[in-house]
Amino acid sequence: MDLQEFVDSNAPADGGDGFQKENNRLLDIPLDGTVMVKAGSMVAYTGEVTFTGKSSAEGGITGFVKEAVSGEGTPVMEAEGSGHLYVAENGKKVQVLALDDGESISVNGTDVLAFESTVDYEINTVGSLSGMAAGGLTNVYLTGPGEIALTTHGDPLVMTPPVFTDPDATVAWSSNLSPSIEMNKTFEIGQTSGESIQMEFTGDDGFVVIQPNEEGSVTQSQS
Repeated sequence: MDLQEFVDSNAPADGGDGFQKENNRLLDIPLDGTVMVKAGSMVAYTGEVTFTGKSSAEGGITGFVKEAVSGEGTPVMEAEGSGHLYVAENGKKVQVLALDDGESISVNGTDVLAFESTVDYEINTVGSLSGMAAGGLTNVYLTGPGEIALTTHGDPLVMTPPVFTDPDATVAWSSNLSPSIEMNKTFEIGQTSGESIQMEFTGDDGFVVIQPNEEGSVTQSQS
């Protein structure tokens, strides 16, 4: 294609309210006020936008183990202004969900990309993983109303309990579920498998979101 055709075919989409995916890996946030985004996720913006790291004791995300999300800076920042904010994370796919008033989901901190200012958030620690590693133990509990954006390595798979999952591949789960941590000793006889730590989800309803990738936060720390 010629230069003008390239420009036209890859230009941002016009119109629309709320979170919009420009493609599978890039999120466009029409901004008129404030929004919370993962620190370091901004790739471009138009208009007037300012960014502030959230480091006060209020709001829940403070106290987040810093290394769980990024090795530098605060894990979440507030973007304020008007225009369009474009965010992405390492080429991961973007998943946009709308939460109704009072509807909640628990998301692995490494997989939170953005959420509207109307969404309440707090930090939860997952079972006995609290003494192990950062990335697989700290989840962000998001409660609507409002839109949220998650990131996944590849296309996610949504499963219903009962199910065992690898913490490094577990992205999110419904708020009615409370996973427990299992140590599978059968994998540890005579070898190091990296599969000894598992999350167990039980119950008659709810869902668990997994991705076809192990980010390595928990199992690598145990090797």
